[in-house]
Amino acid sequence: MIRPLALALLLTVSATPLAAKEAAASAYQAALADPARPAADRDRDAARKPAELLAFAEIAPGEKVGDFVMGGGYVTRLLAAAVGPAGKVYGFQPAEFIAFKKQYGDDQAAVDAAYTNVDAAAGPFAAPAFPEPLDTIITVQNFHDLYLKPFPEGTGAQASAALFAALKPGGTLVVVDHSAADGSGTTLSDSLHRIDKDAVVAALTGAGFKLDAENDLYRRPDDPRTANVFDKEIRGKTDQFALRFRKPE
Repeated sequence: MIRPLALALLLTVSATPLAAKEAAASAYQAALADPARPAADRDRDAARKPAELLAFAEIAPGEKVGDFVMGGGYVTRLLAAAVGPAGKVYGFQPAEFIAFKKQYGDDQAAVDAAYTNVDAAAGPFAAPAFPEPLDTIITVQNFHDLYLKPFPEGTGAQASAALFAALKPGGTLVVVDHSAADGSGTTLSDSLHRIDKDAVVAALTGAGFKLDAENDLYRRPDDPRTANVFDKEIRGKTDQFALRFRKPE
C-alpha cells in the first residue's frame, strides 16, 4: 500500500532546496492520494487540510515520527504515506483511553496491521512509550485532554516533559487544538474541550521547547469559543490554533 508512493517521496531527499520544496508538496499530495486511506478519511480532508498540516510539520521521507493520541488513525495514515518506506510512524494510544473504550485499541491495531512502517505505541497518557528518538511528533485536538478531570493534576506537565524527551535535539512538536477564550488557561478543557493557546505555549516552553512557528490554517474568527466542541452547531467549525515547537539542538 505504501510502495506506489515511494518514488515521489524519495525525490525530496536528493533534490536541491527549491526542488525539494516542490517535491515535498508533491509528496504530500501523493500521501493524500494513498489508496490505503479509507473514504471516511478523504471526506474529512476539506476541513482538516492534511497537505497543509504535513507541510507545517515539515514531514520528510525517511523520518521517524509520532502521532500522540492517534484516535482513529487519520493523521497516522497520512504520516505513514509521507515518511515513506524508509521512515517509521509510531501511533500512540493512551492506555487510559483503551481501557475506557475498546475501539481505541481496535483502531490502533488495525492501522498497525495495514502499514508496514507503522508501529503501535502504548503507555500512560503522561508517559508515552516511543521506542526511539523521533524527528517530529504531531498531536491534533488532544492536548486539552491532558487537563480533563479524570487525570491527576500534573498530567499536562508530565506529558510535556515526556514529549520533549522523546524528540531528537532539533526535533519538532506540532500541536493543533480547539481555541478557548483568551486568559482561560486550561479551565475549559473539561467542560468545552478547548484550551487557551497561551496555556499550551506555557506548558511546552516550561518543558524546554521553543515556540518555532504558528499557522492560522484552522482559524475560524466567527467561532465565539464559548460552545462545547461537540455541540452540533459548532462541531467541525471550531476556531483552532496550530503551533510548531522545537527542541533546542
